[in-house]
Amino acid sequence: MTTTPTVERPFYDRVMEAVPSGEKLKLCLQCGMCSGICPYGFAMNFPPQSLIAAVRAGDLDPVFESETVWLCVSCFACANVCPAQIPLTSGLMASLKTEMLLRRKVPAELQTALENTRRYGNTLGESPRKRSAWCQSITPAIPLMAQTKEPVDVLWFVGDYASYHPRAVLASQAMARIFQALGIRFGILGPEENSDGDVQYLAGERGLLEILAQKNGKVLRKYKYQEIVTTDPHAYNVIKHEYPGVGVSVPIKHYTQFLAERIEQIKPLLRHEHKAAVTYHDPCAIGRANKNNIFEEPRLVLSAIPGLELVEMAHNRATSICCGGGGGGNWLDGFAWQQTHTRMSEWRIQEALASGAQTLAVACPYEAPRFEDALKSLGAENKLVVKDIAELLADAMSA
Repeated sequence: MTTTPTVERPFYDRVMEAVPSGEKLKLCLQCGMCSGICPYGFAMNFPPQSLIAAVRAGDLDPVFESETVWLCVSCFACANVCPAQIPLTSGLMASLKTEMLLRRKVPAELQTALENTRRYGNTLGESPRKRSAWCQSITPAIPLMAQTKEPVDVLWFVGDYASYHPRAVLASQAMARIFQALGIRFGILGPEENSDGDVQYLAGERGLLEILAQKNGKVLRKYKYQEIVTTDPHAYNVIKHEYPGVGVSVPIKHYTQFLAERIEQIKPLLRHEHKAAVTYHDPCAIGRANKNNIFEEPRLVLSAIPGLELVEMAHNRATSICCGGGGGGNWLDGFAWQQTHTRMSEWRIQEALASGAQTLAVACPYEAPRFEDALKSLGAENKLVVKDIAELLADAMSA
């Protein structure tokens, strides 16, 4: 006697209801483009194409027994090439990760990051009171919105890594100097800011995203500003696309968009040359994710720096190779290594070296530490310098 799998219809329905266009799952033609482009698809027991087939057949027990879904770093490559425009990353993969979380089948590294978020409001487990410690050495002082309570032109949503990670804060300090050089009235939330929730959501924690969005939304509604600017692509992506679904709709730009709009104001301030070939890594969250398509603005800003020669890697713009840090990947390096014995960050560094560049420019706080670690593991730390665009621009502005 055969029995109908108890998870078949409820899970299939949950996948389709997870995002507004989730019903496009029915349109899958099994062409295999999603599995072909997935960077870790070769190591997955069930790459995206096979997952869709299993969901349709209701044969999900083998899927839930395998843990290779955690190799998905939410790079949106699969969704970007899907001819049926199925929301594979935010629909299928995030829903499957949710089910794995419910079954308590989650790698310990990622579980720690999620628990840190619930307890401290950030993935690193740092005290909220230290969220603005990175800017204490900057003169003039960076305004905290809770202290000044004055309207600003720009409310800067800094983000977790950009607030706490010792390498990432260097880019934050550079961005602060740029705001000041441009005469922008700006402020930060400091201890009032919580994690944006993007990586948690794409790692299956939709409920945690909603909590974080409501907390951040409550704070954002307290103050007066013209626009929000963030130096974190993940914050840009989630605030733009997911926060409206929980009633938080605010104007937001990635900092490269903000700077590109002011490029003519910036050019006279650039006093120093950067005499080097520079290649730029496109972050997934502002590039192909949800078709954000922020590709030309970073290049426009880089091209304005005197002496800089911009060269491209083989994979660029929508075909950029992910750094491996999105969708919880930042806390799954150990797991990914056990499964694949390779790292995406190293693939990207090898491409950057092959381009002939001396500098790798980035625009996400995850990337400088990830790529610098990759350079060390490849024994190439003396062959390439990793710099955030904000650092390169601030250096060119410095007296």
